[in-house]
Amino acid sequence: MIRVEQISANIWCIKAWLLIPLRVWIVREDDGVTLVDAGMPFMTKRIMAFIKQLNAGPLKRILLTHGHSDHVGAVKKIAAAESVPVFAHRIEIPYMEGKELYPRRKKLEVNVQPGLAQSLPEDAEGNVAPIGGLQPYLTPGHSPGHVVYYHEKDGVLLAGDLFTSKRGRLHRPMPMFTADMAQALKSSLIVRQLQPRHLEVCHGKPIYHPAEQLDDYLKEVSTSFSIPTSVWQS
Repeated sequence: MIRVEQISANIWCIKAWLLIPLRVWIVREDDGVTLVDAGMPFMTKRIMAFIKQLNAGPLKRILLTHGHSDHVGAVKKIAAAESVPVFAHRIEIPYMEGKELYPRRKKLEVNVQPGLAQSLPEDAEGNVAPIGGLQPYLTPGHSPGHVVYYHEKDGVLLAGDLFTSKRGRLHRPMPMFTADMAQALKSSLIVRQLQPRHLEVCHGKPIYHPAEQLDDYLKEVSTSFSIPTSVWQS
């Protein structure tokens, strides 16, 4: 089952279920539409149909939070059909193209065809530049080049797998698929920096005013995984 839900003035979520919930996002832009993450292959037709139904202009770009298989499944077909660029962080690209081994994995994963994705633009200091109406932030831990995207106008943070959620509260990313939980914990501080009103995760329901939960989250995860508080207090 696949459903569509409007989550803010300019953002829609396409939700599917495959043992666990999967969420990808459609962002209405001044020049058309941005797709953030691309779920699994079976979501391809529904994503493309909804973009057409939305009637907000053409798909202009696909942005990836990271390159794990459940986030890139529809990329190849959509990018080919719509002739649009695909962006990911430069750190992530060699892992998702199968040139480097994802940490804690046993074999290389060619999740995205080599050469299909290009690096998110960066400024002279190496900070990721805005793209469309979204500001990317590098948030490593779940994967080496994981990125979140903040829509400042709507106050929405599209957080990929930086977190999951449980009963409307921040919950740790899946440990068996997370490269470095201590680093992921440190990256979670982006919520305190940005103070989003609404946080979206791929696997779980939205979280409202997540910064209010952050201290409890930090303590819970650091205790569960024996992570020194100095990791996230520095």
